[in-house]
Amino acid sequence: MTAPRIDLEEVKRELAERAAALGFAAIGVAHIEIPEDERHLLKWLAQGFHGEMDYMERHGVVRSRPQQLAPGTVRVVSARMDYWPQDSHEPEAVLADPTLGYVSRYALGRDYHKILRRALATLAALLAERIGPFGYRVCVDSAPVLEKAHARNAGLGWIGKHTNLIARDAGSYFFLGEILTDLALPVDEPASAHCGSCEACIPACPTGAIVAPYRLDARRCISYLTIEHHSAIPLELRPAIGNRIFGCDDCQLVCPWNKFARAAAHPDFKVRHNLDATALTAVATAIGAPTFAEISQPLDAVPAGASAFAFRTFGPWA
Repeated sequence: MTAPRIDLEEVKRELAERAAALGFAAIGVAHIEIPEDERHLLKWLAQGFHGEMDYMERHGVVRSRPQQLAPGTVRVVSARMDYWPQDSHEPEAVLADPTLGYVSRYALGRDYHKILRRALATLAALLAERIGPFGYRVCVDSAPVLEKAHARNAGLGWIGKHTNLIARDAGSYFFLGEILTDLALPVDEPASAHCGSCEACIPACPTGAIVAPYRLDARRCISYLTIEHHSAIPLELRPAIGNRIFGCDDCQLVCPWNKFARAAAHPDFKVRHNLDATALTAVATAIGAPTFAEISQPLDAVPAGASAFAFRTFGPWA
């Protein structure tokens, strides 16, 4: 007996509806081939722009070839979830106050990796209920996937000159996640670029990490230096970092497309523990205290934990 044929167009429509119900603002589907992005990645690695992120080099082209990460993959389903914390203190006001510590707006709520992974896993499970078992792997940005390239090809936005993804209707304050699948779902049209002649993000970077349009030297990036970097922050970069203790948003704050940024719909992305405008003295006191694990819950992407976080953000200035 022949198995019933699956209407993949209908499956895709249902996928979008269920994704919206789970809190995703948009989804799209892309082919897996991204040869130009792979060449860009290899050149970026060869220039050493990845700094101490050795895993970037170890993964190599697996990052640009999802079929090696999940054999059988023929499509990438890319999903977007907005995180802009509308009720937070104004970023510019916090940055202007040397008594406060600035935490990147994406890290003010709970750990997004868990939230997105859970929602994507639920989405895949719902699809399996509808069509039967199929091959897939859920990925958030901890997996070696060139997520912005796939999101662009899935129509979710274009890669801006600061190397973040930008959506015309939502700016750039959103998270991305993927489902790598063996279902040959209909693909979407790639998004076209709309930065035009604007280069506001390039001079806005406090440490000059955007060395050219679409080219970021992570070794100078404050987000890298305060999160991924395990060593002491270079002396020459410290003055420009100011009161940014976890991440940086400057290149996004000046982007004109972020006037369309959408407030986070998921309750777990609301500000916790007053991290949007925390006194530096309070953070310094909390370092090493038993309550730090709770205070830093949204910041648990720090690879080396609380002690390294303290060393990188406070120790270098001692």
